Amino acid sequence: MRDSADLKKAGLKATLPRLKILTILEGAKERHMSAEDVYKALLDSGEEVGLATVYRVLTQFETAGLVIRHNFEGGRAVFELNQGHHHDHMVCVECGKVFEFYDPAIEARQRKVAETNGFVMEEHSLYIYGTCDGLKKSGVCSKKTRSSTLV
Repeated sequence: MRDSADLKKAGLKATLPRLKILTILEGAKERHMSAEDVYKALLDSGEEVGLATVYRVLTQFETAGLVIRHNFEGGRAVFELNQGHHHDHMVCVECGKVFEFYDPAIEARQRKVAETNGFVMEEHSLYIYGTCDGLKKSGVCSKKTRSSTLV
C-alpha cells in the first residue's frame, strides 16, 4: 500500500488531498478511473476536494510516475495506479469496461517488429476495441458484471 512516504519518494508533499485521492485509487473496484470517477468517490465518502484539485493531483501523480493515463476511445482520460508491470487493454465499446491482459507472444512480436525496423522501443501500448460475445448472441454486454482483469 502506498502512503505519505511513497508520495515523498516521488517528490510530492503528502498533502491531505493527495493522500485521499491515492486512497481512492488504491481501494477502487475499477482499476481505470476518470477524474470525475475519483471526484464522485471522494464526494460519496464525505470528502470535500474540488474537481480542479482532482485533475491537478492526477496530473502530478502522472508526472511522478504513480499513475498511468490512458486515452481510450471516446476522448475520456482514465487513470490507473502504476504497479510496475506492463499489460495491454481491451475496451468494450458497448459498456466501456476495460479489461487488462498480457500475452508474451504479442510482446515478443512487437519487440521483433521494432528491431527489424531499426527501432529502439522504449514503451508501447496496445488497445483492442470490440464488443463482448454476449452482445452478439443476446444483445446484452456479457462483460458488464465480470472482473476487469484478465490474464
